[in-house]
Amino acid sequence: MSAPAPPPSHTPSPENPPSTSQLSEVRAAISSLLSQPSYDDGSAGPVLVRLAWHSAGTFDKATHSGGSNGAGMRWESEGGDPANAGLQHARAFLEPIKHQFPWITYSDLWTLAAVVAIEAMGGPHIEWKGGRTDFADESDKRIPPRGRLPDGSKGADHLRWIFYRMGFNDQEIVALSGAHNLGRCHADRSGFDGKWVNNPTRFSNQYFRLLLANDWKKKTLDNGVEQFVYVDEDTLQDVREANDGKEPSAEEIEEATLMMLPSDMALLDDAKMRVWVEKYAKDKDLFFDHFAKVFAKLMELGIQRDANGNVINTDNVRDGYKSAPKKSDRPTAPEKDQNKGQIGHEAAVLKEQNREKWAKL
Repeated sequence: MSAPAPPPSHTPSPENPPSTSQLSEVRAAISSLLSQPSYDDGSAGPVLVRLAWHSAGTFDKATHSGGSNGAGMRWESEGGDPANAGLQHARAFLEPIKHQFPWITYSDLWTLAAVVAIEAMGGPHIEWKGGRTDFADESDKRIPPRGRLPDGSKGADHLRWIFYRMGFNDQEIVALSGAHNLGRCHADRSGFDGKWVNNPTRFSNQYFRLLLANDWKKKTLDNGVEQFVYVDEDTLQDVREANDGKEPSAEEIEEATLMMLPSDMALLDDAKMRVWVEKYAKDKDLFFDHFAKVFAKLMELGIQRDANGNVINTDNVRDGYKSAPKKSDRPTAPEKDQNKGQIGHEAAVLKEQNREKWAKL
């Protein structure tokens, strides 16, 4: 573990946020840890994006609760949401950065790591501002309840219940879904299994192109979860040729298999959303532009700023730029209620609440 960096030239606060030079050092340190040869596809980038996404995606515009401010996922009450299974690895990847720069808040570190990772993986530059504070303990009433994150087993109505609550529209829902260009699912976490695209550590618009181009077949996994799969025959043929005609192994077939969630397929079935799938499949630059804007918006949910960009949330101003103490270097998972993902579990409660709420509008 590297030694802590020298103390910052000033103590960050809402009126005096971290300087550009301080944050540049943090950005460089994040970039240096993205390569993780023994993890998934060799990169921590995708799971860091998911960490920030899930931290911010708890926002509820009606109550102005949730969002990235506070980094509540450090505790069981939020971290134990089945939708957050596996994110202990992302948090552990960033602990050396927290050790090196103890002054930075977890909520700033998690969100900054995501935008650094996206750009490092070939994605667009995303505007990011610091100033978030960390909740002091698990009793903080601002920690959001579980069940606010998307359930991949559901359709377009569910996506609208979830994303409208945050303040997004249909176009923004589709653009944010483009984050599925990165990473893969694990059966012991989300319940789903596999990757969406051929290169899950390279940000692109391939997710939309594949969604439209391939003949996706429904498959029921051993755990009973349904998803959609497509086997790339061109990849299998390349394997045969490389192996002098020998048929691909089970591992090679798995590597050639791509998957989509029911919520991904819902983007095709819904006419208003499909329009944007088609636009982004054809125009990478348009997708990158829209994604950069909507991801920046996601990171800012629940954050109030003045004209100079300083955070003016009441609690932030009252308590200052409060950085929580460093946590464990080991990827420690919450002990309770992980089950096999949020499929038909806690998100079902939110679904019914949202169904009642939106029926009244």
